[in-house]
Amino acid sequence: MDPKVVCETDRLVVRDWVDTDEDRVFDIYRRWEVSRWLGAEPRVMADRGAAAKVIERWNARNQDPTYGVWAVEERSTGTVAGTVLLVPLPQPSDGTASKGEIEVGWRFHPDAWGRGLATEAARGAIAHGFKAGLGEIYAVVRPDNAASLAVCRRLGMRSIGRTNRWYSAELEAFLL
Repeated sequence: MDPKVVCETDRLVVRDWVDTDEDRVFDIYRRWEVSRWLGAEPRVMADRGAAAKVIERWNARNQDPTYGVWAVEERSTGTVAGTVLLVPLPQPSDGTASKGEIEVGWRFHPDAWGRGLATEAARGAIAHGFKAGLGEIYAVVRPDNAASLAVCRRLGMRSIGRTNRWYSAELEAFLL
């Protein structure tokens, strides 16, 4: 069975994950240069078995047609370059009620860096979200992650300052 395609761009197909993506997921998330930017306590993926579990978890999230954590496949090679996500932000760490805030995010293999793929994939995910009726979309980035800060600017997102509202970490927040 072919994976569900969420959106397509000139160079990319954004789709659900398949079992054959496990090696690539492990290769992406085992790298400190990728994982150092993720979560309140960043850590690398420990083993290939974890990749199978995370793919299963991501595909379970992809059941809602608006939200998901998707594979970003390069059309020209069929290689998974990374991940793009459009998901509800977690309950705010400041104890206030969540307002249905939605986040766009991206995580790419270093061999895909510097080619505009993160921007292109995020643009596709954002268009998907707005088409589904979302009114606004956030991005949250570690303040020292220059590459992701640049992606936010290329997407036309407006900086709304630093916050520790989500993920129990100080992050630079952007809004579109």
